[in-house]
Amino acid sequence: MGQTARIVGKVEYRGGDGPAVDIREGAVDVSITDIDATLSWSDEGTHGSAAMPIGDFRRYVQEGKIRLDGTLQAED
Repeated sequence: MGQTARIVGKVEYRGGDGPAVDIREGAVDVSITDIDATLSWSDEGTHGSAAMPIGDFRRYVQEGKIRLDGTLQAED
């Protein structure tokens, strides 16, 4: 399922065992599965994407740091 959302607070992801990396504020595309959420974005010719456990994604939505557009439900 695909959806758009907006990062409006401090949201981080971890690439493997590496350090936490901030996702910049702004519009993102979100794809959700049973186990994770993948966020992708592009600005000024730069593209990025990050996958995070679905529990982390739901927490960010509940805390108001990610605002979902439309009807996507983070509690699915």
